[in-house]
Amino acid sequence: MKEGLPQSSKLMRRRISLGFVVALVLLAIGFALSLVSYRRHNDDNVGAEQAQAVINETNTLQLLVQEVETGTRGYMLTHERRYLNPRETALPQISGHLDSIRVMTASHGPFIRQQVDTLMLQVRAKLMMASKQLQLTNAGLMDNRDTVRFYLATGRERMKAVRRTVAVIQSAEAERLAQQTNQAERSYRKTQLLIFALSSLTFFALIALYRMLKDELHRRQQNEDQLREYEVRLREQIRQLETSNEELERFAYVASHDLQEPLRKIRSFATLIAARHGDVLEQEGNTYVHKIASSADRMSKLIKDLLDFVRISNHREEPELVSLDEIVRYVLDDQELHIKGLGAGVVVDKLPTVQAVAGQMDHLFANLISNALKFTRPGVTPSLQISARIADLTQYPNLADNRTYYEICVADNGIGFDEKYLDHIFKVFQRLHGKSAFEGTGIGLAICKRIVMAHEGHITARSQPGIGTTFILILPERQSRQDYDRTNPIKTHSYSAG
Repeated sequence: MKEGLPQSSKLMRRRISLGFVVALVLLAIGFALSLVSYRRHNDDNVGAEQAQAVINETNTLQLLVQEVETGTRGYMLTHERRYLNPRETALPQISGHLDSIRVMTASHGPFIRQQVDTLMLQVRAKLMMASKQLQLTNAGLMDNRDTVRFYLATGRERMKAVRRTVAVIQSAEAERLAQQTNQAERSYRKTQLLIFALSSLTFFALIALYRMLKDELHRRQQNEDQLREYEVRLREQIRQLETSNEELERFAYVASHDLQEPLRKIRSFATLIAARHGDVLEQEGNTYVHKIASSADRMSKLIKDLLDFVRISNHREEPELVSLDEIVRYVLDDQELHIKGLGAGVVVDKLPTVQAVAGQMDHLFANLISNALKFTRPGVTPSLQISARIADLTQYPNLADNRTYYEICVADNGIGFDEKYLDHIFKVFQRLHGKSAFEGTGIGLAICKRIVMAHEGHITARSQPGIGTTFILILPERQSRQDYDRTNPIKTHSYSAG
């Protein structure tokens, strides 16, 4: 299972991520506001340009109308056709300029639109008056001075009206031009200030990010240096531990042989005394000799179990595919006489093939089956059932979730135990019953646990006093490590009950 990152590292990563987010948000806001300001500035410039265009168009219109007025008046007074040339040139252009003014001022408000409508009426009225003056002059009806003065005065008044309306329109458009120009300048200044402010904030955010990244990289470098130092220390400690384990193994091996030799002599002398002098010894003496032999046997089993316990973790051996069906069959064959003597019923379901050390699997199931046949209830026919299935990893959160595990159950109907002693039973020399009640050294289940852990598995049990016990083994289908701590292969399949 992977351990979580240190809290400081998580906090630093969150700060760096937040810094990047803030910088990106500032850039996005700056881009968006700059775009909005640019569009507003562009709209203001367009409005100013339209106002200036209206002023130019009205000036041009006024000049064209003035050309019509001047040409018509010159022709009325002199009857010379050369005065009509400017008039004929100006007349076709007036309609187009009026339409342009109307289109350009369509969005300039009702007042300007009203003034433009008035200007169009005035210009048309002025043009109609000029046409009427021309017709009267051509018909010879302008010879009377009073008539000429009347029409000239009327023409001047209508021209003045056109000028007044043009002046009103130009004044409004000039004001609009100034307003749009000021708004465009303000928008430009605001855009500059906004870009500067956001650029400054982004710059400071990037500086803060740089410092945080620099601190994070420095911290990681320190961690890497510390990890390298720890790795060197760990390798040295592993080397020392391996040396210590080798020395311990040699010591255990030598000690077991050195201790077994006097024990064999004790058993031999006790047997000789019982055989040769048993008839001359009193009952109490025979009892003492029997206790000496029994204690020597128990001591020999204890030394053997201790040696097995030490060798579990101190020997390296490559795992191989092992059929648990065959392992259990070998163990049951070894226990056949004992099983028949108890009249026990044994049921073994189909068991899987796993990658393991065969000798250790043999030892594991021999201990569990021996316990099931040993801790029986008086007057109850013993029963033993061994089954297997794919393990449900949700019940075992400490196991790797990317591997296949098998759940193997070894169930009996023996005396059982209180589950508050569950952790107690897997410890060395821990017994729930006295030596007189059940034989054993108190190491068997500790050996079972060490074997299972060496195979990257898990062992536990369910039990009720007077009902029975189920030992649960969780073993992986394949091993993940290259080197394993294993005992030497065990070629025989006969074990004393632990």
